[in-house]
Amino acid sequence: MSDKPFTFVEVALADRRRRRFPFTILMAILSLFCMLALVALLWLLIAWLRSGPEHFRDDRQHFLHGSIGSETSSGLPYEVWQALPVLFPEDFENKTTFEAFGFLYQDDEMNRIDLPIGISRRDRLGITLVWFNCAVCHTGTYRETEDADPVIVAGMPSNNLQLRTFIDFLLEASTSPRLAAEPLFEAIDESGNRLGPVKRLFWRVAVLPALREELLATRAALRPLLDRQPAWGPGRVDTFNPYKTLEFGINADQLSETEALGASDFPSIFLQTPREGMQLHWDGNNSSLAERNLSAALGAGVTPDTVDHAGIKRVAAWLGDLSPPASPITINTEAAQRGAAYYVQHCAACHGQTGADGYRFEGELLGKVDPIEAIGTDRARLDSYTSDFQKLQIEQLFAGTPYAFRQFRKTDGYANMPLDGLWLRGPYLHNGSVPTLADLLAIPDDRPMRFVRGSDVIDEDKGGFVSPPCEGNEGFCFDTTLPGNSNSGHVYGTELSDEERADLLEYLKTF
Repeated sequence: MSDKPFTFVEVALADRRRRRFPFTILMAILSLFCMLALVALLWLLIAWLRSGPEHFRDDRQHFLHGSIGSETSSGLPYEVWQALPVLFPEDFENKTTFEAFGFLYQDDEMNRIDLPIGISRRDRLGITLVWFNCAVCHTGTYRETEDADPVIVAGMPSNNLQLRTFIDFLLEASTSPRLAAEPLFEAIDESGNRLGPVKRLFWRVAVLPALREELLATRAALRPLLDRQPAWGPGRVDTFNPYKTLEFGINADQLSETEALGASDFPSIFLQTPREGMQLHWDGNNSSLAERNLSAALGAGVTPDTVDHAGIKRVAAWLGDLSPPASPITINTEAAQRGAAYYVQHCAACHGQTGADGYRFEGELLGKVDPIEAIGTDRARLDSYTSDFQKLQIEQLFAGTPYAFRQFRKTDGYANMPLDGLWLRGPYLHNGSVPTLADLLAIPDDRPMRFVRGSDVIDEDKGGFVSPPCEGNEGFCFDTTLPGNSNSGHVYGTELSDEERADLLEYLKTF
């Protein structure tokens, strides 16, 4: 090493380098920040360009999995949905799918989808959201025998879905520490949907706080309502009361005793085009298919701001001429021919007829409302739809747009429904309080008071699905003594002799 001292120039250069060093670091930090900002903007641009629903070329697949617009307003992130069975194995009966709540899955190789039927997905700003569409309530199954494989039927009422149980689960899960970031990320990893470091940071800062806040707000609105109601059981829903609390902010404590009980069966939605102009919904409160469809979409979680009108119209067009499958029930032809005469005398004016060419939408009173005093069935569903609620629908929902509600009205009874696909629609009456057609032809005192509902096995003898007594049998026990569950009324045909009712029953099995 040289002992020669530094020159003035060398000292000056060294001093300049020392002074430039912090500036160099600052420039590097700024460059890195700009690069990260550019990456973030690029990611947001890509996410924005990717925003939108999943598309299906096939109309049936669109019905089963296409979006109607509910995901943005009511949905869960896809990764959270898939992680729930891992997070809450006790609620899922240690299953890895939502079959524990009665959701159905397609089992054909051509259409293998990892979400249940009735669950759609939509990308929005880098997040894939999933939630309900029409098929969740209007797709069910039947089996000809206990050992047979289930047949999935689009358009029939869901006889499997335990919607109330699923809602109860979600509301209580919203308060669980398992939805905190770390346990949730672990469950997401275990379910096969690992999030990268950048996405995890985004979820911590934005996604999870918003998700928890939304779930807790929904719980605060719905829990007081649900606590006032008996359990719905599979295949049933309260159509309008949750709508009141979530869309209009009505406190459940403000609902009268009878208004708060609105649970009824999912209806079938076959052959919609001939129904235009009929009084629709169980209580006949609307005669417009378009308004009825839009109202049903709101019940599935859509809002006026998120609704996908094109998706709903596509479903409606497909349902226009969707016929129910032919019944596999073996018919006693001679008895059915005799029963046809009794049907014409006691039933046809209200419920149309069937013949060699299928169901005929003919009947003087078909699609019209019978007063509650005449039909005598449980009035809770009727009372749950009030004049005050009807006014809110007209004044606030889609007001000032081409989709504004105009046809809703308060009625005084229940509509006479067409009977197409009747064999797939048990239990019977609007609230599902009568298990089989044979029971419907009995006087109310002779109808089962408590029975297990939720089976998809056809009851060839009685018409409908197998519905054994609660005692000694597993499954959801439907108790007709509970509020809203009465099996009274609709006594048409009950005055016939045993032989005549047997013939009428045989004819009803042909629908």
